[in-house]
Amino acid sequence: MNLSPAVEKTYTKETLKAPEAQTLAHFIAFAPVIFQVARLMIKFGVFEELSNAQNGLTIDEVANKCKLSHYAAQVLLEASLSSRTVYVDRDNKFHLAKTGWFLLRDKAVQANLNFNHDVNYLGLFDLEAALKNGKPEGLKVFGSWNTIYEGLSQLPEEVQKSWFGFDHFYSDNSFDEALKIAFQHNPKRLLDVGGNTGRWAEQCVRYNKDVCVTIMDLPQQLEMMRKATAANPDAARIDGYGADLLNPETAFPEGFDAIWMSQFLDCFSEEQVISILTRAAKAMSDATTLYVMETFWNRQQFEPAALSLTLTSPYFTAMANGNSKMFLSDDFERLVAAAGLKVKAFHDNIGYGHTIVEIVK
Repeated sequence: MNLSPAVEKTYTKETLKAPEAQTLAHFIAFAPVIFQVARLMIKFGVFEELSNAQNGLTIDEVANKCKLSHYAAQVLLEASLSSRTVYVDRDNKFHLAKTGWFLLRDKAVQANLNFNHDVNYLGLFDLEAALKNGKPEGLKVFGSWNTIYEGLSQLPEEVQKSWFGFDHFYSDNSFDEALKIAFQHNPKRLLDVGGNTGRWAEQCVRYNKDVCVTIMDLPQQLEMMRKATAANPDAARIDGYGADLLNPETAFPEGFDAIWMSQFLDCFSEEQVISILTRAAKAMSDATTLYVMETFWNRQQFEPAALSLTLTSPYFTAMANGNSKMFLSDDFERLVAAAGLKVKAFHDNIGYGHTIVEIVK
């Protein structure tokens, strides 16, 4: 298994002493409680008030500033002591701890927290059934679709906001570096597979005034894309190609200099990935380059990123489709070869932990 130094250091040997392991085990047992307390410490403004109080705040001061009862403030603050998001001094004043600061200020943590609360929390109750059945059994909390992608446009507004907030946070922070790689051979026609609301396509037509981008996605996604890009002055160079890529008979359009897939293939099972890549290969000429941008958990520069990725896989199981996960790069390279393609290069450390895989026939 190909592991980055940060991942190998943490994931290949026991690193905790027995008391630390026991504490972590209890932490896991109470994880849903810890999660909801931390979320409400943010929502009610408690972390913010503690952040602004250089000398700390008493329970009554927190209750007054955050418009909570003494009881509510005390429950939240005392529970937060155990999750080490706050600490208390000898004068019974509470202070924001480093972990609380990251929950309050780190945009990646915020995106993860909102995603897990709004999108995943209720549905993960059915993770066991999803693992056994290979279907997103938790998705029924929102609707009766086969996959979450079919229902994205119909999800409750707050759920949509958190889903796209999670998706866009990680992709948006990769755009600047990704554009340089995707346009290294100056493509004139680019096929954006699974382009969602067109954020990448908009970046492309802004970056290069000659390129035309076709987004290949479900028809309902293309409707969302057209609304999202309507005001863009370069929208004339963005068009759509409606397709159900789960249908093995769906062919890729030909004649493109570059094919782009970002955070897309992790939405499918291994068999489906091979099918999609095989059909992409048929549409590629010898001059076409396929770029796949994914977050491989084993290639991460920092351990928190690997943690976020391995713990995102159960979302795919319970909520998205029941049969995909965040990739191990070794597995992905095997799938590329099975489709008759070859990895030319891995470009690591793009944005927040992305890798762009450069693939040729």
